[in-house]
Parts: sequence; structure tokens; C-alpha cells
Amino acid sequence: MDALTRLMRPQRVAVIGASADITKTAGRPVSYLLKHGFAGEVYPVNPKASEICGLTCYPDIASLPAVPDVAIVLLGAERAHQAVRDLAQMGCIAAIVLASGYTEVGEEGARRQAELIKAAGTMRILGPNTIGLVNITDGIVLSASGALEMDHFPSGTVSVVSQSGGILGSLLSRAAARGIGLSKLVSTSNEVDLELADFIDWLIEDDATKVIALYVESVRNTEKFRQAALRAAAAGKPIVAFKIGRSEAGAKAAISHTGALAGADRMYDALFKQVGIIRANSFDELLDIPAALASGRKLRGNRVAILTSTGGAGTLVSDALGVSGFATPAPDESTAAELRALQSGDHAALDRNPIDVTLAGLKPDLLKGAISSLLRSQSYDALVVIVGASGLAMPELMSNAINSCLGSTDKPVIAYISPHAPKIGALLTQGGVPAFSAPESCSAALGAMLHAVQWKAHAHSETAATQVPLDNIPNGSLDEAQAKQLFSKFGIACVNEIVVNNAVEARLAAAALGNRVVLKILSSEILHKSDMGGVVVNLNAEQIGDRLEKMALEIKTRAGITPDHFLVQEMVAGGTELILGMHRDPLGTAILLGMGGVTAELLRDTTMRLLPASGGLAPETAREMARELKTWPLLDGYRGRPLADVDALVAAIVSFSEMVAQFGERLAEAEINPLFVLERGQGVKAADGIAVFNSVARTT
Repeated sequence: MDALTRLMRPQRVAVIGASADITKTAGRPVSYLLKHGFAGEVYPVNPKASEICGLTCYPDIASLPAVPDVAIVLLGAERAHQAVRDLAQMGCIAAIVLASGYTEVGEEGARRQAELIKAAGTMRILGPNTIGLVNITDGIVLSASGALEMDHFPSGTVSVVSQSGGILGSLLSRAAARGIGLSKLVSTSNEVDLELADFIDWLIEDDATKVIALYVESVRNTEKFRQAALRAAAAGKPIVAFKIGRSEAGAKAAISHTGALAGADRMYDALFKQVGIIRANSFDELLDIPAALASGRKLRGNRVAILTSTGGAGTLVSDALGVSGFATPAPDESTAAELRALQSGDHAALDRNPIDVTLAGLKPDLLKGAISSLLRSQSYDALVVIVGASGLAMPELMSNAINSCLGSTDKPVIAYISPHAPKIGALLTQGGVPAFSAPESCSAALGAMLHAVQWKAHAHSETAATQVPLDNIPNGSLDEAQAKQLFSKFGIACVNEIVVNNAVEARLAAAALGNRVVLKILSSEILHKSDMGGVVVNLNAEQIGDRLEKMALEIKTRAGITPDHFLVQEMVAGGTELILGMHRDPLGTAILLGMGGVTAELLRDTTMRLLPASGGLAPETAREMARELKTWPLLDGYRGRPLADVDALVAAIVSFSEMVAQFGERLAEAEINPLFVLERGQGVKAADGIAVFNSVARTT
């Protein structure tokens, strides 16, 4: 039996520092183990007590009658490492360290954490600064959380791994109130050893887990996390993550909580997208979405039927679905005929969507018939049933009507509870129909279900990338001409250009390049040339000499630099301007694609993907990035525009990513802006570029 399995399903548990007072934090673990039916042996350790909760209490670890599988260490940070050392020496497999006061409090805490790691040796550690774990499936509670005071936890197929202990208790109590069954809950917190990825890997093999929910403050080992998430996706176990730190204040709070390095929030968007993780946009969605996914039903399209007993609520749900890109078409003629046949009068609006039975009343046969017809219909991929105020008096009526029809299809069926009626919502959820109290939750749940079916991993390309000798690259900033020469070595086409030193050379260059050119200052000291007046477009051979001399004076006035070299470039006619760059932070290195030109930073129409552990991006990933841009229609024939050379764009993205991957940490910054994407068959052209190199590989 591996260490994590013994941690999650121990036969013998020692509680170090247990208290005989069950109202205290140190008294809870023994009490909870007994209260929730732990079938194994429990060894309380406390030199001041002989008995705790009717169990023999041992004075120290050396006195234990057998080696525990797991020990819960309740001692403070100053003493916890001593207990961990004693446990490791006797052969204990894992310890759960609850104490705070480690890296989250600064240098002294970091020293304590290093001491704890050394003391553990090969023994696995959960924590420190953790609240522990709960295995609801097997009735094993290894925690001191006050949220476990409840007598019963609904058992289900959603497992939660959280980097915050307090959040774990919050989710447990909220899930119980809503009738959402959970399987395993783990608080990893400071993660000196066991981390999110370790538990994702373990839960993949856990038959009782269908959906994995994560509360994420910071991913410490990006590649390990990435591989675990991909394995979960391949195993058909969707992951839903709520990532805090979207604001600067939230990021600072996350760092101070567990002592972790925070990455840019958009980098997490990129990472989650690449590995198929569904991002919860609110804390409520961290339960809403897993509850829907745990139903096991498959959403294969975006057409949704809405069956309502209250017109206003139907409009709310329809609007929320529409905003999220779902369609709510009217029933096809065959389905409409079936619906009309269900009523004797003409009170209900059964041939439009939402299908409104308000005036017809909640009649069992009508409800069952309408639900069956809508689920059978080829016009719909999912059904939302709205429970109105009239359902308060007869909650079982709606529940029974829905449940009686579920066996005929695997289409998703969810419920929106219009009045405040948590008991009805819990009843429906427990019966296999996820119920929500907000219309936006319905669209979020269905969106996640569609994502779970449609998402596919892009395999990394096996083709060998172009290799450029690192010795030929100077340190520091390259000038624009040098940067584009580097890009061209990796197969990225650049505009035709000539380096000049004076007005005479500029006139000759302009004539050679077609007499409609761009003039730029060429300097490795000025990266953003437009800000300094260092770019002028649409010049001819007659104009360019005078304009060069004027530009030199302007640059000297604004930047205090007398330019010696200039660049004369061909004018690129037409095409769509994009920006292609890289971004590096504690989470990893990402490739960025977006709308280019001087407005790139203002409009922020960008998307990112993290580089894999080795090599660049796959072509499928590059194409997906292009399609995500709001600018995509300009590449795809918007309003009669010629189709752009997307294949050439994809090749440029892949080549750029392979360049970034090859140089690794030595490449500090790289960007092409603008990258002109021309008409289909005409390729792309890099019109400007930045590349900055470190003298040595930096560390993050």
C-alpha cells in the first residue's frame, strides 16, 4: 500500500498533543474520529492524561503500542519538528502538521519549515498550517476543523483539495446544506511535501471520486501540476478550480497566507485552459459546477429547453443562457405537437421556449409528459426545469416528475429554484438533479458540462526545432535589425530593410525598397521607438533625407541620445497587425498573441499559452490561440475582407515558441509587434522586434 493510500485510509492513527477537553482544538481530532465511526485504532499522546475519550493515552511517541499509519501533530511550530523526527524514526508513513508559523510569517518561519522538512526524512508531510483531511467515503476524519461538528456528511463523488484549511470547512458545510455529496477533502496549505498534484494523482485512481474541485492560491510545481491535470482529463475526471489572486490585493493575501510565490492571474488562465481545467469564476461556482459534473450526464450541444412554472424566472434563465452563448430555440413542430397534446385547454404556452406551464398548474401528468417530450426532442441538448413559488407546497411533485424521466436519456437536467427554498434545492440535488438558486449558476454549470465533453488535449509536436548557437547571441538588448535577424533564423519572415547611417544612404535605400518606406531609429537603448518620435511611415526617396535629420534632432532632445544608425523598411500594404511575444513569471513562460500595433497595450485583446516542459507549442495550440482573439474575424474574412494566411501565422507562433524554449532563462524578453498577417498564400512579415538576453540564466 503506497504512502498516500495509507494517509487517506489509515488503520492506526496517533494524535500527538491530544487534549482531554473536546471543546478545544486539540481535543477535536480524537473526538471526531470516534464520532464519525473510524473503525481503526486511535492512539492519543499526552503526558498529562492517562485516558482521552475512553481511550488509553500514551505519554510519548516511544510508548505507542504499534507504529501508526498516520499521526496528527497538534504541537506548536517550535516543537512540531521534534514529534515529526520521532515519528519518522519509528517508521510512521505520514504526518499531518496543523501548526502555523512557517514560511507564511517570514524568515524565522522559513527556518522552522526547513527544520521540519529535515526532521521528516522520507516520511510524507501534509501541511504545515493545514486543517487536515476528511475521507467521507470511508468515515475517516483526520482534522480539527470546527465545521466537522455536524453529525452527518452527505457522501458523494466530488473530492476537494484546498490550499486553505478554513475554506475546506466552509465548502463542507455549504455542500451539506445544499445536498451535494462529497467524497474526500484535503487541506494542503504550505505544501512542504505533499501538494495539489499529489492528491490529484491519487484521486484519479479513487473509484469514489468523479469530479475534483481545487481551491488554489499558488501552484508551486507547474510541470508536476500540469501532468497530473492531464492525467485526470484522460481518465475522464474533470477538475474545477477556483483560483484566488485575481486582484493585486488578493494575490498579496494568498502569498501571506501560505508563503507561496504568486503568478500573474492570466498565466493561470493559460495553464488551466491548456490542461482542461474548468475555472470557477466565483466561490459559489466551486460547488455549483462540480455538482453538475458529478451527475455524469453529457452535454453535446448548446441548445437548451426551459420548462417553467413562473414566467419571470424563465426569462431570467433564458437571458443568462443567452449571455453565455447558449441557444433557447422554440420546439420543432413534432415536439410542439406533443406538448400541445398534453393539455385539454389552451392555458399553457407549451409550443415556445421557455415552455410555460404557469396557468396550466402543476399537474403530475403534464409535468412528466412535458419533461419526457423535451428530453426526447432532437431540438434540445439539455433541459432546465424552473421550480416556482407553487413548488413550495409540493416539493416532491417536481422532484418525482423529473426523476421518473431521467432514466430515458443522459442529457443534462438541472433545476433553478426561483423562491428561496434551500430544502427543495437539496432534495432535487440529492435525487440527481443539480439545483441552483441563481440563473447565472445554470449557465455556468451547463458551460462547464459542455467544456468537459468538447475539450481535447493538444499533443506536443515531435518535429525537431531549429537550433541556433547560443554563443553568437550578445548579452543585453539587441537592436531591431539584430532581433529580426534572430527571428528569421528560426524561420519567421521579416520585412525587407536596410541599415543606413545618413541621409544619402537613406535616399538610396528608399529607392531600392520601392520608394514607399518606413524610417526608424536603430538603437538597442530605445525599445519603444514610437514614444520617442523614432518612427515615420509612408516616406519616399525625396522626403526621407530631411526627415532623417529632423528625427535625429528630436531623439537627441527627448532621449539625450545622438543616433548613429537608422533603419529603412519596405511599407507593408494591407494585412492584419498582431503582437507575438513572451511573458515569464513564477508559474512559467508563456507565449502571448494579440492585436498588434501601437494600440496593443490599450486594447489588450490577447491570449496566452504556457510552454511545455520542453520544446515549443503544438500547431493546434497556436491555431486555437488565434481563434480566441476578438480580432479573429479580421483574419477570417470579416465583411468581405480577404482570408488571411492563418497557416503562416500558426507556423510563426510555433517557431517563435521554439525559439523561446531553446534559449530558456537566458532570453529575458522577446516580442514582434507588429507581425503583419497577409492574405492567404502571402505569409506573414515581422515589421518590428525586441530581444533582450541575460548574461546568465536567471532563476525565478
